[in-house]
Amino acid sequence: MLEKIDLTKSMSKSEYRTLSSALDERLALLQRECRSAGIPIIILFEGLGASGKGTLISSLIEPLDPRGFSVFTIQRPDENERMHPYLWRFWTRLPANGQIAIFDRSWYRRVQIDHFDTPLSELQLAQTYQEINSFEELLIHGGTLILKFFLHISKKEQKKRFDKLSESKETAWRVTKEDLRHNRHYEEFLRINDEMLSHTDTELCPWTIIEATDKEYASVKMKNTVIRRIQEALDTLQSAPAHPLPLPTALAEEYRPTVLAGVDLSKTLTRDEYKDRLDSLQKRLSTLHSELYRRRIPVVLAFEGWDAGGKGGAIKRLTQALDPRGYIVHPVSSPNDLEKSHHYLWRFWQYMPKDGHITIFDRSWYGRVMVERIEGFCKEEEWKRAYKEINEMEANLVHAGAIVLKFWMHIDKNEQEKRFRERQENPAKQWKITDEDWRNRAKWDLYEPAVDEMLLRTSTPEAPWIIVEGNSKYYARIKVLETVIHAIEKRLDC
Repeated sequence: MLEKIDLTKSMSKSEYRTLSSALDERLALLQRECRSAGIPIIILFEGLGASGKGTLISSLIEPLDPRGFSVFTIQRPDENERMHPYLWRFWTRLPANGQIAIFDRSWYRRVQIDHFDTPLSELQLAQTYQEINSFEELLIHGGTLILKFFLHISKKEQKKRFDKLSESKETAWRVTKEDLRHNRHYEEFLRINDEMLSHTDTELCPWTIIEATDKEYASVKMKNTVIRRIQEALDTLQSAPAHPLPLPTALAEEYRPTVLAGVDLSKTLTRDEYKDRLDSLQKRLSTLHSELYRRRIPVVLAFEGWDAGGKGGAIKRLTQALDPRGYIVHPVSSPNDLEKSHHYLWRFWQYMPKDGHITIFDRSWYGRVMVERIEGFCKEEEWKRAYKEINEMEANLVHAGAIVLKFWMHIDKNEQEKRFRERQENPAKQWKITDEDWRNRAKWDLYEPAVDEMLLRTSTPEAPWIIVEGNSKYYARIKVLETVIHAIEKRLDC
């Protein structure tokens, strides 16, 4: 595809000056309108070395309010970034609603420059393309506008620009050995970029190729594209009908799946059995935690379940065995204003563990398909779409080397009421029971089918659900410990 692009396109400086002023004025206006509309925008620039990415970015931001955008230059990942999943450093840089994030190179670096320098396997390449496309799709469905520009120049033009930069000591540092190598092997590097474009040029998130030989022409084409795409996004938002959120109703019993109905809640342990097994299991987990750190294996543990289902007790018995320097427990509550201004998964990516560490989520991203679904905090199409988005996120974590375990702490309705009343009557535990807990209990018949559907749709080979029979706290805590230990041992092959 790239070899067929006409790279001779140009524009006179006088024509550029005539057009540029009007384009800049329009860009400034659209930035203000996007801020008011709360549309987050990502504009990324990829392309060949010396093709003018920096020049175009400067041209783009000149008319913009600097309070409304951030520019990120993506180099090779640093040590901290290498210890996280590949997409983590981009998740942490996503723009809030109404803001613009501009990337000088992006998540495509892995399948472009890095792939040329150190080739990925076919499996790694396929997984990365899949993760990139899923990432963009997820953001777009979440309301983000993504514009992707690829700047293209000829081998001769690239060499000419490298030579010019190398002539001055002020600019010579910008030309690296890798740049010169890419130019010497221009055809192969172009092929890799062509492959990247073909795998990631989707209907939902297309590429715009910029003929970058002439910087004036390139700037006008880029600005025209940005203006058109932003205006389309604003028009779509304004024309979208307002759909009221219907209150969910419980499915008729004969038509809904019944995963939870088959759980045996009679399983129990005596106090003596519990104490004996707890001590030995915690000692084993402590040893394994050290090995996880040594082998640089991250672990993600997500706890969901009924209120008073035993999440806190299970988490406490886990952390008692862990080195406090090697884990965090992240309690998840209603999103704050900053979190609401980002994609719903953004706040969870902030806490994903680096290699060798453990993150324990006390409630998690599954709120999207439970609380937000039942309480009407998101649209039906949003929570239905979330099953796929969550599965893909967890698969990405596993592909990056993480152990991912998800626990549903299950109790029956009678046991929940018993624990609620015990909390109310015990002054030391009254802080654990709120009016919100009782309100949620009243919606048990709405939550139960939602939980069943969640378990069915999001229990995957990469990240299966573990249902914990929780009427007996002793049994539940031991099962959680045994499950975590087994998963780690399996991974360590010990």
